[in-house]
Order: sequence, then C-alpha cells, then structure tokens
Amino acid sequence: MTKQEFRELVQAKTLLLDGATGSNLMKEGMPRGVCSEQWIYENPQVLQKLQREYREAGSVVVYAPTFSANRISLANHGLEDKVEELNRGLVRISREAVGEQCYVAGDLTTTGKQDVPYEELFEAYKEQITVLADAGVDLLIAETMLGVDEVMAVLDAAAAVCELPVMCTLTVESDGSLFFGGNIYEAVETLEQMGADAVGINCSTGPDQLVSVVKNIRERVRIPVIVKPNAGMPVIDEKGNPVYSMGAEEFAGHMKTLAEAGADIVGGCCGTTPAYIRKLAEVLK
Repeated sequence: MTKQEFRELVQAKTLLLDGATGSNLMKEGMPRGVCSEQWIYENPQVLQKLQREYREAGSVVVYAPTFSANRISLANHGLEDKVEELNRGLVRISREAVGEQCYVAGDLTTTGKQDVPYEELFEAYKEQITVLADAGVDLLIAETMLGVDEVMAVLDAAAAVCELPVMCTLTVESDGSLFFGGNIYEAVETLEQMGADAVGINCSTGPDQLVSVVKNIRERVRIPVIVKPNAGMPVIDEKGNPVYSMGAEEFAGHMKTLAEAGADIVGGCCGTTPAYIRKLAEVLK
C-alpha cells in the first residue's frame, strides 16, 4: 500500500481495525511470561482462527503478531537471533489467515526501557521493519508506545528502508499524559511533522474516558486520528487475571462518540473480541 492509497482508504470511510490479540490468546492457552511471538509462531492455528473472526466481523486491517519481535525485546528471552525468522513467519501466518480480504499491518511496539540510546532503537526497528516490508506487510503500526522518542525512532527507521504508511499510537493516562514523560498532544504534532500517516492512542483506558483527549488530538493534527482502547478499566480476579467489565454494545456506543469527536481509524485493544468489532462495525454503518 502506498501512502496515497492509505489516505484514500481513510477518506472513504471510518477505517476499522481489529481487536485484542494477547488477552484472547491467553484465554486459548497461551501461558503467562512466555515470548508471545514465539508461542504464536509455534501455535499458529490459535491466532489464525482469531484473525479470521476479526475479518468476518468487519476488520479492514489486522495486526500481524510481530509486536515485540525486535532485537532488544527478544533478547529478554534469548531470541535476539530470531528477528528475521519470527517476523517473516508471523506475517505469513496472518496473511494465510485473512488472505487478501484484509490489509496486514506489521506491528512494532515499545522496548519498555527508557535508557536505550536512540541509535540502538533506530537500528533495532530498522532491522525489524526491513524484514516486515520484505515479508509483504501492507503498512506499519507502532503501537502501545510509552514515549515519543521510540516512535520517532520507528519513523526514522521506516523512512530509511521503505515507503510504507506508518500509523502511530501511544498509551496515555486519561488526561493525555505519557508514561515516559510529556503528553500526547505535543507528541502527535511532532509525529505529524516527522511524516506519520496517522496518530492517536491505544490500550490506555476505556473509550468512555477518552472523548476530550480525542477532541484535543483532532484539533492538533491534520492527518487521520486513531483510537484503539481497552474494553474499560479491568479488575483483577482471584486468579490474578484482568477482567474487563465493558460489554460489546456499550463499547461500540462509546466508540461511535469518539468517531463523532474526530477519530478516523478505530478498533479495540485489551479485553475486546471479534464480537466487539462486529458491534462496532454495525454502529459505524
């Protein structure tokens, strides 16, 4: 997909992304603490079933599960030499699941570390993006980012190796502040200037707490705005598992409000399922 094709796609209608991956895979048996990219690579049928359900629910874009498959994060599991194998394999798994009926986004995320030098971030993301682009993703998504520096590294790395559209979403507090300092409003302006094709928020809180944040982002940028929140704020059950209380219909209702507030690209994060995306597709019609 070219950047122009991406702009035309978003201009045509509200673009519908997929919902959660990790929380659904854990329901299907993915253990805690494992490298999720390796687990999916070894158990592809679980992810493929989920992504087919997202496609059938109305998702136009699904995220390949390449989330933390960068050299820095994979080193936490002793898998830093598996960057190419995992990224290439995980893109193939998603493409086999949805065929050409959905766009497949190469997914990149935070390393979770504040002390990584910019050049090291740049090289790690450049390596991952090179593989993703060669594997045939349609676009890139930098998601669940905790600070603007990592997203800037992704944009610089992408520009160095490909011409794919890059969407960028950060995780915020309900007041718009970022976990690694600063706020989402200044961040999206910076990212637009650097060439991001869409900016916004994911994970964070539930959609009911993000109306003012979305309105303020919309006023700051001219590029498309993304919102991909959780199914409300979770409570932890007696087994230590997060339980999200917002149902699909309530979630979709709040998401419609966010679309009216200026969101051009929408989906769901933790706690959402294909049922949430199906309901969201209905209200967007």
